Amino acid sequence: MNSARSDLQLFYTFAAKIYLKILFFMKKTALFTLALSFIVTLNAQNRFNTMNITENLKGNPLIKEWNTLHQTPPFDEIKTDHFLPAFMYAIQVAEDEIENIANQETETSFKTVIVPLESAGQLLSQVAGVFYNLLSSHTSPELQLLAKEISPMMTEYSNKIYLNEYLFDKVSKVYDNRNQINNGEDLMVLEKLYKAFIRSGAKLNETQKEKYRELSMKLSKLSLEFGDNVLNHTNSFSKLIIDESLLKGLPKSELDIAKSKAKNKNMEGYLFDLSQPSYQAIMKFADNRELRKEFFMAYNSRAYKGKNNNTELIKEILTIRQEMAKLLEYENYTYYALEERMAENPDNVLKLLNDLSKVSVPAGKKEVEEVQEFAKTLKFDEPIQKWDFSYYSEKLKDNKYSLNDELVKPYFKLENVIQGVFQLTEKLFDLTYKKSDVIQIYHPDVTAYEVFRGNAFMGVLYLDFHPRESKRAGAWMNSYREQHKRKGVDIRPIVTLNMNFTPSTEKNPSLLTSSEVTTFLHEFGHALHGLLSDVTYETLSGTNVARDFVELPSQIMENWFTEPDFLKTFAYHYKTKKLIPNDLVRKLKDTENFLAGYSFCRQLMFGYTDMMWHTMDPQKVEDVAKLELEATRKVDLLPEAPGTCFSTSFSHIFSGGYSSGYYSYKWAEVLEADAFSLFKEKGVFNKTVADSFVKNILSKGGSKKPMELFVAFRGRAPKVDALMIKNGFLVN
Repeated sequence: MNSARSDLQLFYTFAAKIYLKILFFMKKTALFTLALSFIVTLNAQNRFNTMNITENLKGNPLIKEWNTLHQTPPFDEIKTDHFLPAFMYAIQVAEDEIENIANQETETSFKTVIVPLESAGQLLSQVAGVFYNLLSSHTSPELQLLAKEISPMMTEYSNKIYLNEYLFDKVSKVYDNRNQINNGEDLMVLEKLYKAFIRSGAKLNETQKEKYRELSMKLSKLSLEFGDNVLNHTNSFSKLIIDESLLKGLPKSELDIAKSKAKNKNMEGYLFDLSQPSYQAIMKFADNRELRKEFFMAYNSRAYKGKNNNTELIKEILTIRQEMAKLLEYENYTYYALEERMAENPDNVLKLLNDLSKVSVPAGKKEVEEVQEFAKTLKFDEPIQKWDFSYYSEKLKDNKYSLNDELVKPYFKLENVIQGVFQLTEKLFDLTYKKSDVIQIYHPDVTAYEVFRGNAFMGVLYLDFHPRESKRAGAWMNSYREQHKRKGVDIRPIVTLNMNFTPSTEKNPSLLTSSEVTTFLHEFGHALHGLLSDVTYETLSGTNVARDFVELPSQIMENWFTEPDFLKTFAYHYKTKKLIPNDLVRKLKDTENFLAGYSFCRQLMFGYTDMMWHTMDPQKVEDVAKLELEATRKVDLLPEAPGTCFSTSFSHIFSGGYSSGYYSYKWAEVLEADAFSLFKEKGVFNKTVADSFVKNILSKGGSKKPMELFVAFRGRAPKVDALMIKNGFLVN
């Protein structure tokens, strides 16, 4: 094709796109279809033919206004084929909005630059909210493949914003005149936006910007690939056991679940896999030591070797992060990541980890010795290995406290736990929940609720509890839409909670372990952070806070689990309907700090590993497992297990948002222990304290600095003593 013909074609394509947008908003369907056909005919490189484009944009549910209850996603209408054309269109609309702001000739001010920037890309947020949530909670090979195409598009869109020199010039002018702004939230969103530009390469020269674009595109692809490898490897392992004698020690309830899982796949016998309920059942209860070892090795070597190997991806991800940090003139990636967090720098993080290890390692070693000695009473004379610890510690707990999961699970029927958590938040925060059969859901396992505070509608909550092959492991909160205010209207959030809890069987309902109930409370704290948000700007809404502050609302909720007055609101035996007895409540309280030192050390292992990966020179990364071992040696209380490597499935830091931030869980424990001590002092259901927590923490999102918010609630800066006392390391 000659250049003159090419230029003419580009001109007509561009003209047709403008015409298309005009027609779209005018709802001229016939002309809309004609324009689409015109574009496709002109653009020979377009991957869609005329029919596909027409069918995927005309009436595409992702880009139309949602006339559903509370404008929730119309899942019944959405198909996989809708996503790519919706993204392409929504990105183009968003880019045009950005260009209009950058090129406008009106006076540069907060109102003409920052406010429109906050509102730009609403359609894209709508499309992306659905896609990325489904990618985690109900994915498919088609969605995974699509993500590899869409994520670079999203990264490029982000780059077009932050590397736009005209736009940055306008933002800079507003920032330089920030002393004229009196509203605190306006100042916060301006500061956050300005720093986002700086931290995304706005001050780089053109050569450096091009390099930044290249690196960010690569990183988006690699992060996706890392997560896909973990999920695919996890799903690839299962074991069908025909001989029930090999499963001696497992409670009947766990055998029923495994039998039901096999039946669902048209198999005879007992099917176990690496989903948390299945894996934990083997590790805690199976008398067969070789079986425990087999599952331990499989779980802790996910994506380490074979087809879904992440070792090279780790090196590539670290190299790119380091290059990007150096490009932005940071010493290493950790300095870059921590700049906007409470910890501020790696020295403070390492000090926290070291201070906690000084207390927890001696305590943890004593606990491991106690488990070892107890194992000897059961005729086990070998050194405790990692595949032995859960098994013998579970037996020790039963021996010391006459308590195990099988005793408490009958009192934790899932439906009762849900009502218990609902009642807790009603008592504390005046929230009520109305189950909706009108709101569309993305999978039969999901339940949708309308959430109210008094008569005020607060948002929509999706609850998704059980494991399936289309859902990634773990537990998390996310949003399809975040709370914000636009043109005087309070747009309420759409929040989703995903867990991987014990499923029901033909014989029994879903009965949760103590750990699962605690996890539910934890994730519900994140949901509250989103649902109770009351800010103007989406950038500052709900959980959009510093990474080492975001776990405060979630971890504080865990404290209510062992409170008798909470348990007695819902913990009824699923068969006898009798309330959980006082002695069982007391045992739950007594075991609150069982293996507290060991658990501390487990978390510190992840924290040290994260910091090691992001402070070292990526060029020196050769043996991933060996480096992991060196990083964790001082807090790993059990013998090495050759052939394992948890870093290759450490999605939190390699495909999630916790890179250089896993320490946040321990820092948040300091915050929540100190915050909950005020509840303990005034009463765990004290309305004055609860209202203050909403007013100063849950409703504020990121509208103020985290320390300001904490001090406003607690009356002072946090103290680490409360955490030490809570875990039994110090006497009050």
